Amino acid sequence: MPVESGSSAASRQAKQKRKSHSLSIRRTNSTEQERTGLQREMLEGQDSKLPLSLRSNLLDLFGQIEREFENLYIENIESSHSTSQLSQKLKTTYKASTSKIVSSFKATASRAVCQLVKEYVGHRDGIWDLSVTRTQPVVLGTASADHSAMLWSIETGKCLLKYVGHAGSASGDQTAHIWRYMVQLPIPQPVADISQTPCDDDIDFSDKDEADGDGEGPNECPSIRMASTTLRSHQGVVIAADWLVGGKQVVTASWDRAANLYDVETSELVHSLTGHDQELTHCCTHPTQRLVVTSSRDTTFRLWDFRDPSIHSVNVFQGHTDTVTSAVFTVGDNVVSGSDDRTVKVWDLKNMRSPIATIRTDSAVNRISVSVNQRIIALPHDNRQVRLFDMSGVRLARLPHSNRQGHRRMVCCSAWCEDNSSCNLFSCGFDRQAIGWNINIPALLQEK
Repeated sequence: MPVESGSSAASRQAKQKRKSHSLSIRRTNSTEQERTGLQREMLEGQDSKLPLSLRSNLLDLFGQIEREFENLYIENIESSHSTSQLSQKLKTTYKASTSKIVSSFKATASRAVCQLVKEYVGHRDGIWDLSVTRTQPVVLGTASADHSAMLWSIETGKCLLKYVGHAGSASGDQTAHIWRYMVQLPIPQPVADISQTPCDDDIDFSDKDEADGDGEGPNECPSIRMASTTLRSHQGVVIAADWLVGGKQVVTASWDRAANLYDVETSELVHSLTGHDQELTHCCTHPTQRLVVTSSRDTTFRLWDFRDPSIHSVNVFQGHTDTVTSAVFTVGDNVVSGSDDRTVKVWDLKNMRSPIATIRTDSAVNRISVSVNQRIIALPHDNRQVRLFDMSGVRLARLPHSNRQGHRRMVCCSAWCEDNSSCNLFSCGFDRQAIGWNINIPALLQEK
């Protein structure tokens, strides 16, 4: 096969370029000639004192000027397009680099004011809920899908008591149990300083083994099986419960779309709070008033007022677009609601037509809690994060999360205990563990 030399190939390409160029010139000239002829015909039909030859020369000159302006216009368009691309590339690169610097700074600051202190390991399935006792002795309580509830020493992380009286996951047996306990708190040991523990926020360890102590149960943890009081009446899973102010009545929330108010001494059903269109997800009582708030999968939460024994009013609030996972009272006149629509809303009890603040996040929000003194909102997320916000919606911190510390699965619940010196915030999740955190609240608010 004959091989074409480089010089002959180059000359042939040059001829093709000249040929295509000449074709384009011919097309352009023919188009311009048609346009010039049309313009000349228009000029001949117009009255003018100038000779026709002069008018024709002027027309040719103006045509040349128009072509020059067209070429400049095309060059400007091409130049501006390339400039905008370069500008966008520089802007993206600058934004990415500065975001890394800011994220690194925020992570370091968060670790300085938010430290993991204790891990409470012993459940054999995900932990749905947790709370801290309001009276002495102060202990941590957890409720799990492994059919058990546990009491823990906050300082040592040791299980003090295990309740195994339920026949289903958490309260999947459609009952709520009240049981009494007596525990002796162990002497706390010195807590190791883990503030210098390296943290890599970008590592994804979702495939890591579940709980490190999966095969280990709580060491020598006593258990009880009998409840002192059993509350019946629900036709579905009992998903939450809370004490009404005074301690003589309990409210429960269920997947049967109702919340029930019981008398503790007699175990009798006092009121059945119906009206939600779908399963309930949470219930909460006001710390000082006879008020109850219930949340539901029907995207609403309801405020029930029992302050007047003769009138039991209810208000329905429709501020979310997905399941309302929890709604809680603050010490003041506020309600804070969290939802699967990735938002948290702060409401004023005196005017609840619209929220006074909205927090938008990147993940579904589960059972939130609000600190009593400083009213800091702790948001547990589906994406294993726990974030802290103030009541005006300003983000304060994200709890440390790395391959060495933090939750490995969805975080289900958070609970504050500001009076405890070692751990003042707790969280639990589907990774079978509860975590005690120390939040330096003064330093956190100072950084705001």
